[in-house]
Amino acid sequence: MKLSEIYQIADSIAPKRLSDTYCKMYGAYDNSGLLVEACEEVQGILFTLDLTNAAIDEALERNVNLIITHHPVIYGKIGSICMGDEKLLGEKLIRCAKNGISVISMHLNLDVAKGGIDESLMDGIYASASKTKGACMRSDIKIQAPVEEGGYGRCYDIPTISLGELAEEMKKEFSTQRIVVYGDVTKEVTRVASFCGAGGDEEGVLYAKREGADVVVSADFRHHVVALAVESGMALLVMTHYASENYGFKNYYEKIRQQVQIPCVYHTDDCLL
Repeated sequence: MKLSEIYQIADSIAPKRLSDTYCKMYGAYDNSGLLVEACEEVQGILFTLDLTNAAIDEALERNVNLIITHHPVIYGKIGSICMGDEKLLGEKLIRCAKNGISVISMHLNLDVAKGGIDESLMDGIYASASKTKGACMRSDIKIQAPVEEGGYGRCYDIPTISLGELAEEMKKEFSTQRIVVYGDVTKEVTRVASFCGAGGDEEGVLYAKREGADVVVSADFRHHVVALAVESGMALLVMTHYASENYGFKNYYEKIRQQVQIPCVYHTDDCLL
């Protein structure tokens, strides 16, 4: 398939315009899209949350020449592209270019898309609560930063479950052993605010409080944000950044895999889960 054809499919699921709109509306920054163009015909695709050297190794082993990531391989200013770069970025970009591997990164647009990574985090948390208690209809879903039919940051009801049980079920659902719990594990919770990636900031915690959340779920919390949530009477479940987004990125992989006629593989950096 042509690289342009695959990008069109990827963009139809998570249009880049969503990233542009989100950045304009909420003062954010992003760099999504086709970031390394090193081939025209694509013989296979590897999906990975991050462009790691392990992901490139697997792409070479599997003989695929397109990598689709969530986190942008090029994000900020690059002064030079050199082998031996201590941040490893130059080395990875050179490896891809030398081996004819193109890279597409779908970041904020995939976070906020309908059915995207932030919505998938909510779905996984709801599924975790439903496995222990009887499922109920999802209700009263609020979105902190809406964009078209999607958005970022969600607050919603879940089936009643203890905080400790929810954490344990989430470990199973999200294939992770790293969830830090702040709060009474025996306390029952019924309403969650969740933010994929590093969205659990002060503004997010205050939004969760206004929307009546019992527990906030995200990653990369700073200490003062943890203290704010606890003092506001809410519990926290702190996931790894990777686990909070890998779940939804796998959904993206499945959607694209079903629409292309070439091999697709999924790479997981297990050490980051």
